[in-house]
This record gives sequence, structure tokens and C-alpha cells, in this order.
Amino acid sequence: MSVNFDTVEVGDTLPEHVSPEITRYVLALFCGGSGDHNPMHVDSDFAKSFGMPDVFAHGMLSMAYLAQLLTRWVPQGQLREWNTRFVSITPVHVKVVCTGEIIEKFEENGERCVRIDINAHTDKGQHTLAGQAIVTLP
Repeated sequence: MSVNFDTVEVGDTLPEHVSPEITRYVLALFCGGSGDHNPMHVDSDFAKSFGMPDVFAHGMLSMAYLAQLLTRWVPQGQLREWNTRFVSITPVHVKVVCTGEIIEKFEENGERCVRIDINAHTDKGQHTLAGQAIVTLP
């Protein structure tokens, strides 16, 4: 069943999206793909020299998982805006659990839309990203 404006309500939740484990290999691949080669994400000795227990994930990697949450629910073309703020770092060896909850239904510029609170947590319960998205629904 496809999602449409008449079948969703404020308070409905999107199907949870869980990433694979964030490994050093995943971080290295993301460095190459994103062009962000900050050693805090791939060099344990460097990260430890700044008081970190180990390397940690790029914030944009967790944002990508939040984007997957949204685009697994509706096609990308229905995404009108989204934003996030970084709440805390995402350590290595966790999974990112992404959730969304509809908080508003409205019409704008002739489109029927929903506003969604989106969040990312580690599988250990640490809140890492918070934001909102607006998508159109038929």
C-alpha cells in the first residue's frame, strides 16, 4: 500500500530504518565517497591524541541514513525540505537507528504535505541527530 495524505495521521510513525554496523571500513569508504578525509574519522591514534576514545562517524553519514528513512517511505521527488542538527557524535561499532513521526498535516503551494520529526540514535540509545522533514503526499 502506498502512503497518501488521507491515510496518515499526526502521531503516525515511519517504519524504523537501522543502518549496518559503523565499522572502520564503512568510515574509510565514506571518506572516499564524500571527500571528507578528516583523520578524526579514520585514524585512531589521531582521535585519541585529541582525547577521543576512538574514531567516530561523520555526521553526514548519519544524515544519509536519515535520508534513507525518508526515501524508503516516499519517493525522493516528494521530499520538499529537511534539516537536522547534530546532538552528539556517533561512535564506531554501533548501528544508527532512524525514526520519524508525523507532527503536522497541511497544504502549501497547492500540495498536501506532512511535517515529520526525524531522529537518529545509536543502537545503544544515544541520541545523535534531530530534525524535521516536509514531504508531499498524493
